[in-house]
Amino acid sequence: MTPQTGPLRILLVDDHPIVRSGLAALLAAQGDFEVVGEAREGAEAVLLADTLRPDLVLMDIQMGSGVDGLEATRQILALPDPPKVVMLTTYDSDADILRAVEAGAAGYLLKESPPDELFHALRTAAAGETVLSPPVASRLTQRVRAPQLAPSQREIEILELLAAGRSNREISRALFISEATVKTHLAHIYDKLGVDNRTAAVRTAVDRRLIRLA
Repeated sequence: MTPQTGPLRILLVDDHPIVRSGLAALLAAQGDFEVVGEAREGAEAVLLADTLRPDLVLMDIQMGSGVDGLEATRQILALPDPPKVVMLTTYDSDADILRAVEAGAAGYLLKESPPDELFHALRTAAAGETVLSPPVASRLTQRVRAPQLAPSQREIEILELLAAGRSNREISRALFISEATVKTHLAHIYDKLGVDNRTAAVRTAVDRRLIRLA
């Protein structure tokens, strides 16, 4: 991106018109923000990011059917001279946070954030720093401080497949690993969550906000 010389040009991406309108009004009241476009789903966001060339994209994660916010983020960041992408969502599960980081998001904010916190985060992200809502930063810090207690990203993927009712064979095929490896991961998951069966593992993972049910 070129150095910032004028208002921060922002593309809003959310499937709820009222949310987009509210965000646009909040941002317009700040002299250094300019909303240059709005998208209601991921594919439209990629197209507008390519044509409008915003400085920053404020991206929801879940937007009904079609391309979700995480895949849209990957595609936008693959564009030449891409904008920064900051996730703005209601979801704070480890699965969503880790995928956003993996996709290259410059920040992860919760929709419950106060406006002033949002404004500061956008300016900080535009300056090239990573921004996280305090609850998100806390969850990531816990993972770093006690990695032996936190399910790995692969284990979280397996938990999500368990929640979808997949068998060990189906999980092995989905993740391109052997059934023996699936069983090993399950043993580690049970140990970390303090459970002894699949149902309890899913229930505990949802309660701890490691995963969310679709």
